[in-house]
Amino acid sequence: MKFDDNIFVYEWAEYFDNNCNSFYIGGSVQALVDPGLAKYFPRLLSEMEKDGIRREDIRTIINTHGHADHIEGSSLFNGSGVQIALHEKEVAFYNGPENAMLSRMFGLSVPAIDINLVLQEGELVLGGETFQVLLVPGHSPGSIALYWPRTGALFSGDVIFDQNVGRTDFPGGDGNLLKQSITRLSALNAEYLLPGHMGMVMGGERVRNNFEMVTRYVFPYI
Repeated sequence: MKFDDNIFVYEWAEYFDNNCNSFYIGGSVQALVDPGLAKYFPRLLSEMEKDGIRREDIRTIINTHGHADHIEGSSLFNGSGVQIALHEKEVAFYNGPENAMLSRMFGLSVPAIDINLVLQEGELVLGGETFQVLLVPGHSPGSIALYWPRTGALFSGDVIFDQNVGRTDFPGGDGNLLKQSITRLSALNAEYLLPGHMGMVMGGERVRNNFEMVTRYVFPYI
């Protein structure tokens, strides 16, 4: 689904179609945010092709974190020349025992992924566009949010959703860190909240209200 001239949204519909929200940033950027599980990637690609986006139009994959439901599809691009990005702290988590334990809990493996773009906090320039990479731990140790100041789009991964937040009971989770991360994101001038699950939050006022609601009503239970 085309969200604006440069952002395409592919929402999590049901478990047999996909398993997280995926996003394609077009124009000169040509980046896919969170490809999802490998077995569902053909379905995602089919939906992208309806919007005129081919597999060859993916130059960079930005993984918000290393949980299989978001990152596993990246393994399909090993050796392809596509940039596969993950935060440096999440690289260690992805290859470590906590993620292996979590994957086993869901009957999944941890495929080798050629992370050839190791992210750090700060600016990330793709296709002449400047994004901000923000380290926002809590759901996982090296989770990131990707903020596009020019458009106000905030790709929040599994840190904050529409009226909810990401789980902290998985290995590597930390409730206090998650609250700190959400508070940090709330200070951004975001016009669109584009999370890893659930619906999109459109409009600056609604985004601000969502942060306030989560802070007031969800934080006490984290």
